[in-house]
Amino acid sequence: MIVKSAEFICSNTQISKLPPPVKPEYAFIGRSNVGKSSLINMLTAKKGLAKTSQTPGKTQLINHFLINDSWYIVDLPGYGYARASKSKKADWDKFIHTYLDKRESLQCVMALIDSRLEPQKIDLEFCNWLGEKGLSFVLIFTKADKQSSVKTDQNIAKFKKALLATFDEVPDIFVTSSETHDGREEILGFIGGINQGFVVPTTFGSPLERG
Repeated sequence: MIVKSAEFICSNTQISKLPPPVKPEYAFIGRSNVGKSSLINMLTAKKGLAKTSQTPGKTQLINHFLINDSWYIVDLPGYGYARASKSKKADWDKFIHTYLDKRESLQCVMALIDSRLEPQKIDLEFCNWLGEKGLSFVLIFTKADKQSSVKTDQNIAKFKKALLATFDEVPDIFVTSSETHDGREEILGFIGGINQGFVVPTTFGSPLERG
């Protein structure tokens, strides 16, 4: 897939104000500081599209980016940032989980994992929640350029083994680097394949109302 256009559409904290669910959406989410914004900018080849920050937990809204006027990258708040208050965390969790569980046009959750780390409990818990809800997801291991490929492979193998304690099989895996652009073509190809089979949810009004 060639990305011809990528534009920011909206940020919000209310499910009711999201764009109409008539285009396929792919939700990008991971622990704070996993490199999510850098990955989104790399995929879209548009530096600065998603705001990167040295401060973990910067993304506190659901951000929609329209790609090629036909599908959305959805940038979700990172989880696991300790400096947020408990009440704020609870609000984020409810907001994120409601979006993931109820959004009709969500095609796949892109779960980002830091390839430099051994399996983290919070990442495994999130994957298990996705599994319990029956949500389609893939694993995107980030920052692969920061270490040897051997170390990356070892950490991925450990994560797969940990997941197989609760899953019958491991979802698709992509290894990426925002610096070297590794994984870009594979992820965009994966998304393009799903987009070809997308059908506007029948629960969303009549064809006339959908325009």
